[in-house]
Amino acid sequence: MNVPPGLVIFDCDGVLVDSEPIANRVFARMLAEQGLVFDDRQMDELFLGRTMAHCLALVADRLGRALPDDFEARHDRRLFDALAAELAPVPGVVQVLDGLALPFCVASNGGPDKVRFSLERVGLLPRFEGRLFSAAQVARGKPAPDLFLHAARCMDVAPAACVVVEDSPAGVAGGVAAGMRVLGFASHTPAARLRDAGAHDLFTAMDELPALLAQLAATEPL
Repeated sequence: MNVPPGLVIFDCDGVLVDSEPIANRVFARMLAEQGLVFDDRQMDELFLGRTMAHCLALVADRLGRALPDDFEARHDRRLFDALAAELAPVPGVVQVLDGLALPFCVASNGGPDKVRFSLERVGLLPRFEGRLFSAAQVARGKPAPDLFLHAARCMDVAPAACVVVEDSPAGVAGGVAAGMRVLGFASHTPAARLRDAGAHDLFTAMDELPALLAQLAATEPL
């Protein structure tokens, strides 16, 4: 049965804030210092939309040894410095949020401090205060459905009435597994990767989102 949308769940990185190129650059440079060199495509395929715990475990496996004890702390310092200097909202997202009639929230695999810092840096935090959900709050991050289901419970909306906006295959897979409608934001991520992960619809510019949501709202229940 088609259910009219009652909640929009936004990913943060790459959907609300244009952070993916910054984060990839910082992480890639630190990996190169450890002897692992990845190009931009490999960085996206291996790490896009994943929790830091997953990324660090994958790196240790590729290296065949544990990372230095202070690696994550040094990474976070470098990343926060870069975000503070360079971060901007995704083009068009401010206008979309300001015109959105549906309730909305954010659900991110990023740590809560990073999500709050990123949203505050670009002036979006007041729009999400009290409606910010992180993988740190659940047993499993994306691509598991836990985070999306947690957000839906907290917002008191049935999963079938939730619309997820995601730019990573892991996030798309998590939304689909949660039984939600998933819109794949293919601004940077190849559309085929999002489609293969199960995205129900695709768009490439944020100003296309209101029309997609309107189409879902106008769909007659089966």
